[in-house]
Amino acid sequence: MPDVFVNYRTGDEESAATMIARELARRFGDERIFFASNSIDPGRRFPAELVRAVEGCEALLAVIGPRWAEVRGTDGRPALEAEQDWTRREIQTALDRGILVIPVLVGKVTRIDRTVLPDDLLELADFQYRRFDHRNAESDLTTLGDTLARLLPELSRVDRDGRAARERTEAKSREKSAQDIGHIRMRTRDVEQRVRGGIGNLNGDLSGTFVNEPQGPVNTGRGHQYNAPHFEGDNTGVQFTAGDNSGTVHQRFERERRRSDDGR
Repeated sequence: MPDVFVNYRTGDEESAATMIARELARRFGDERIFFASNSIDPGRRFPAELVRAVEGCEALLAVIGPRWAEVRGTDGRPALEAEQDWTRREIQTALDRGILVIPVLVGKVTRIDRTVLPDDLLELADFQYRRFDHRNAESDLTTLGDTLARLLPELSRVDRDGRAARERTEAKSREKSAQDIGHIRMRTRDVEQRVRGGIGNLNGDLSGTFVNEPQGPVNTGRGHQYNAPHFEGDNTGVQFTAGDNSGTVHQRFERERRRSDDGR
């Protein structure tokens, strides 16, 4: 049985109803959407098929255009007033069975006029509706499809657009994760190369200096430094020398300081 029954009036907005049924069938599958001109096979009894479909559906879309209440029957009276009018009977059956009924207002229609409704359809005017305008057909059809997917779990399960959206989201998430991992690896490799080359990043943001096994003089402050070593100027920076220096820098510096004191 179809999940959605598309109800419309011949002579009002058949083109809008056709577009709605076609888009919903694309999104949820032909077997899920009932549209009389497409869903009833040749040789089938038209009245019986209509009743069976509307009684078995989960939701009925009442497509209502500007002439919905004005189209006249063979007797010259508004077709809506006739109890045997199929558009009226389909909606009445859905209401009697507690089936979800969603009015779809087309074009310039902004509301349903209660004064033109027969008594058995009066509550139709109270239902929350959706809009369809040919100028905004794509976005309006998407909104209508999203509404049905949210309200009917079975449609959500077979929703082609919903599945495609989830796949795009998952693909973007995987791509972002791969990029993040790549950035981490590049940063780690950069740090390793700096350490092997003699200068590393002690604080993670290059705010410190690490000198690994220097082969020549190292001075991180102002002035000159010699291999002896001899210090001049204001050596206010920070020096870290890796390797076995046997305390020679400190000892020679002490001897230099004593000579200076003795000479005063």
